[in-house]
Order: sequence, then structure tokens, then C-alpha cells
Amino acid sequence: MSAEVNPLDLGAEVNRPDVCAEVREAFDSYEKALVDNDVAAIVGWFWSSEHTVRFGIADHQYGIDEQRRWRAAQPPLPPGRRLHEVLVTTFGADVAVVTCRFDYHPADPANPADPADPVDPADPGRQSQTWVRGPAGWRIVSAHVSQPAAILHLSTDNSDISSR
Repeated sequence: MSAEVNPLDLGAEVNRPDVCAEVREAFDSYEKALVDNDVAAIVGWFWSSEHTVRFGIADHQYGIDEQRRWRAAQPPLPPGRRLHEVLVTTFGADVAVVTCRFDYHPADPANPADPADPVDPADPGRQSQTWVRGPAGWRIVSAHVSQPAAILHLSTDNSDISSR
């Protein structure tokens, strides 16, 4: 895959293969930390700045200090997290957006989760992250997580839910 001509005339190559590979590697490391509930590693993937923003399903954090406090108080993810349609779009060598959908497939040794399975329509989640390369390497500067089924649930019974 070669870099695309930039139709927005942003002055940057879009989707350079080398940059896409670097960002995907960073994203996969972040996801591993998330699944392993490695709080220090999760937070370490975010830009260490008061300008970092993360919007969750029923929460939000402005700045890395809020992110650290919130993350430390969160339980581990449910088992069986699966990513679908991970899309990395890069702009030049230092900016990227990663989007994906996710669901949770219960662990069943007789029927192991297959990432090729379709997204569970009862519980699809969506995740988007803006990544920027700085002196410390690739970091998430803004993130957003949504889960429409959870939002529908919130609107009907006002239950408190949290996102990962």
C-alpha cells in the first residue's frame, strides 16, 4: 500500500505504510494493556498533558491527572473483548486517527472467540482515538468510546454504567 494523494490539500501524505504500521503497533500495545488491566501502561499511552481528553460512555476526563484517577478506580474489562474493523488513517508522519468497533464474546472453551465473527449486534461499541507522535513516541491525545446499547439502556432506566 502506498501513500495516497491528499484530496483535502492538508500538505501531508495520507496513509504512509510505514506510519500506519507504527500506529497500529502502538494501538495494539494499548489494547493489550487495556485487556490486561495494566493501568500504568494504559495511562502511559495517553499524552501526559492537561489538554488530553477522553470521553467514555458515561464519564469524561480532562487532563492526564483526571485520566489517572479515573482509570485506577475502574474494574477490569469483561472477558472476550474483540476488535472489528480497525482503521488507521495517518496524516503525514506524526498524526493519526484510529477507529474500530468492539464487542465482548463470552469465554467458552468449546466455542472460542473468533475475531472474524461478526460484531455482536446486541452490544456493539465504537472507539476513536487521535494519536500524535511526540518526543516520547506515539501518544493518544483524544479518545472517545461509545456503546449505543448502553446509551439506550441509560435512557430507559438511568442506570450508572462505565466504559473502558
